[in-house]
Amino acid sequence: MAAAAPRLLQRVRKLALALPETNERASHGMPTFWVNDKKTFANFADNHHAVGFTAIWFATLPGAQEALTQSDPERFFLPPYVAHRGWAGLRLDARSDWDLVRAILVDAYCAVAPPRLVALIDGVTLTTGKN
Repeated sequence: MAAAAPRLLQRVRKLALALPETNERASHGMPTFWVNDKKTFANFADNHHAVGFTAIWFATLPGAQEALTQSDPERFFLPPYVAHRGWAGLRLDARSDWDLVRAILVDAYCAVAPPRLVALIDGVTLTTGKN
């Protein structure tokens, strides 16, 4: 792991595992966050395939993948293997906006979680305005 990656992973882990009925286990060599151990909503990618940066890969709500990657292509990108499923990536570093990271993880969770779990999420997220 890159020097900052363990701290970044801890922050991502805290946010992801705060969501209802989530867990973490490795998948494809990356820490991966699951809803009910069945559906993935985010991965933590530290220099995956030697790309030179740390990121999260995450499920998106309809229309969000294109909007995010076009709005800020320096920060958002199409991750390999999962972009065709509507996933996007967000580069992480010491200057990351952790409110945005939380909102992205909430939206990713809502994209795959069953309605009964989505109903437990309070507040408005930053990336889609979804309640």
